[in-house]
Amino acid sequence: MLFVSQFLHFSSHYKSFNLFKIGRTWRRERRRRSYSVSYSEIFLRRDLKVFVHFNRSSGLAKRVLRETKFVFSLYGVRMPELRSGARRLRQPNPQVIDQAENIELPPQAATRRRGGGGGRGRGNAAKAAAPPRPTGRGRGIRLIDLEAEPCEVRPVVGEPVAADKGIAMEGGSPDKAVGVEEDPSSAPVPERVQVGNSPVYKTERKLGKGGFGQVFVGRRVSGGSDRIGADAIEVALKFEHRNSKGCNFGPPYEWQVYNTLNGCYGVPAVHHKGRQGDFYILVMDMLGPSLWDVWNSSGQSMSPNMVACIAVESISILEKFHMKGFVLGDVKPENFLLGQPGTADEKKLYLVDLGLASKWKDSHSGHHVEYDQRPDVFRGTIRYASVNAHLGRTGSRRDDLESLAYTLIFLLKGRLPWQGYQGDNKSFLVSKKKMSTSAELMCCFCPPPFKLFLEAVTNMKFDEEPNYAKLISIFDTLIEPSALSRPLRIDGALKVGQKRGRLLLNLEEDEQPKKKIRIGSPATQWISVYNSRRPMKQRYHYNVGDSRLDSHVQKGNEDGLLISCVASSVNLWALIMDAGTGFTSQVYELSTVFLHKEWIMEQWDKNYYISSIAGSDNGSSLVVMSKGTSYSQQSYKVSDSFPYKWINKKWKEDFHVTSMTTAGNRWGVIMSRNSGFSDQVVELDFLYPSDGIHRRWESGYRITSMAATADQAAFILSIPKRKLNDETQETLRTTAFPSTHVKDKWAKNLYIASICYGRTVC
Repeated sequence: MLFVSQFLHFSSHYKSFNLFKIGRTWRRERRRRSYSVSYSEIFLRRDLKVFVHFNRSSGLAKRVLRETKFVFSLYGVRMPELRSGARRLRQPNPQVIDQAENIELPPQAATRRRGGGGGRGRGNAAKAAAPPRPTGRGRGIRLIDLEAEPCEVRPVVGEPVAADKGIAMEGGSPDKAVGVEEDPSSAPVPERVQVGNSPVYKTERKLGKGGFGQVFVGRRVSGGSDRIGADAIEVALKFEHRNSKGCNFGPPYEWQVYNTLNGCYGVPAVHHKGRQGDFYILVMDMLGPSLWDVWNSSGQSMSPNMVACIAVESISILEKFHMKGFVLGDVKPENFLLGQPGTADEKKLYLVDLGLASKWKDSHSGHHVEYDQRPDVFRGTIRYASVNAHLGRTGSRRDDLESLAYTLIFLLKGRLPWQGYQGDNKSFLVSKKKMSTSAELMCCFCPPPFKLFLEAVTNMKFDEEPNYAKLISIFDTLIEPSALSRPLRIDGALKVGQKRGRLLLNLEEDEQPKKKIRIGSPATQWISVYNSRRPMKQRYHYNVGDSRLDSHVQKGNEDGLLISCVASSVNLWALIMDAGTGFTSQVYELSTVFLHKEWIMEQWDKNYYISSIAGSDNGSSLVVMSKGTSYSQQSYKVSDSFPYKWINKKWKEDFHVTSMTTAGNRWGVIMSRNSGFSDQVVELDFLYPSDGIHRRWESGYRITSMAATADQAAFILSIPKRKLNDETQETLRTTAFPSTHVKDKWAKNLYIASICYGRTVC
């Protein structure tokens, strides 16, 4: 029925409307057309919410209910649930799951189908014999990465968790840590506090509020004579409500970190802790202003001497912190505090907010934690977070140092190049800007040590041990030699400096120069992956226009070859055909639509499955579907960003990624059941993730799908259920299509398994 839509159309200029008019229109329509519908009631709430109860179901009733839900969606109001006993709309039995761009094939019997036929194009079918399946796992495999041309809170200590902003005493910043939530309780904190054998403190002014906790001044009711320490007159009281996620049905995770670190250089002392009423309470030393407050109160600028002192002392504090096996995970100006004004420690630097700390070293084995990447997980503060944190990689020591570099540049220059981004994709835009901004550009008008420090920390490997002494020495030329003229105490850095002569002896001769990762000149290349196979026939075509594609496919079919993978560059196609696909027949379609849904579903009905896809910059796509695969069900997703959350959801449903492509900045991902993989992981980056891929190779994973846009490259690495005789895999990156290298690979029985074109260099 259109009367509801028509009514809405004529009423669209009103901010609110009365749905009783719709009811009257509906009753007139029912009497005129004699529909067997009993319209019993419409309840109005806030001029828009409505409750409709039908005694009997009919097509008209269903349509009107759908129209009503549509009205609610337009006005941002949630449709109330039908009360008990009301008839609900019967759920359809769809073949399409999610949205039109998220398509899933109903399950089929997991059998290998065989068929015959000849021809090409849409009706193309060609026969090819399936090679024997290899068995066993080879040893002594070669893993080579070649480049032809330069171009919730967990109760276990050490797991990354969400927590509050810390105990910054005054001031604040518009940038807050991601991965934390406000305290769910609005209950007032106790007026008087006594936990364990602590003195009684009176709760006074509020100092700050974080993700889960609040910090107040606590003044001793009786006794006390010192400014700092356990006998201090004033202390900092940190309250966390027991219902906070940071507590997880017990004391806050941060308590466990303090238990391990208490007494660590640069970490404030915790004198008492315990629970009182609904709150977990920490009694800590009162500190002074944060570096953010100092920067803000000094005209939003700091001298190079001041920032250099902050740099060397921060590096020293982080070194001691890292020696305890932790990384902070949220280095920023707000989390560095000075000592209490008027005390001997007023120029001493302290590190606070340990709620996002995580273990980089296993407590039992002493080994570095395992590498992983979860692109849907980010915790930290977007402005200062490392790029690896944005990408969801396991935190390590390099990330704290990269965040420190951004902190120092911010304090010196007053602004970072990525400030001002807004929107749901803010993290992506900021991380993209961080990767595309070279150290030279970011540190222009800064003294040279800041550029050297940024280059050093952004080129570190995941498990690399930082050379803290060398990093401190970078800033030597900026620090005043006299302690009296220094704006900050650098006790920790001086202790490191006593050993520096021995540590830095012949350092330049021992260290090999590192290749810069972020050069500020983004580039795209061909990425090709080669697997070891038994000798077979393989053929490639590149720079193929739409009109020539069919002739290449037909000629290959006549020679017993089928398409194994496809790719696109500058709106031209690349085609790999070989005799080892194992497919029995094949069809393909060139379409101006990116992944043409109707055609794909039509082929699904004929028991064809997507075996390879490619998208071009102009939005068109080449979809290849085959018989003879092991797949029993497929689903695909088209997204404007890499759809990791959807992939992760499908993994739990026993789907695995079997093909990927891009068209412009859009991603297309195919996932299949009965794919032959036991596990999969993702490597997503703004360049070719060489370090991550090598670590995955060492863990037994092999690249099985990849795709790239002009901004990012994504790789799916899988572990097969059946062990391979030879697991050798190599990758190659070239500016031009690797036609001059393929024959060399064939001579080594290495055949193209996957190919794509996109971002490889930043």
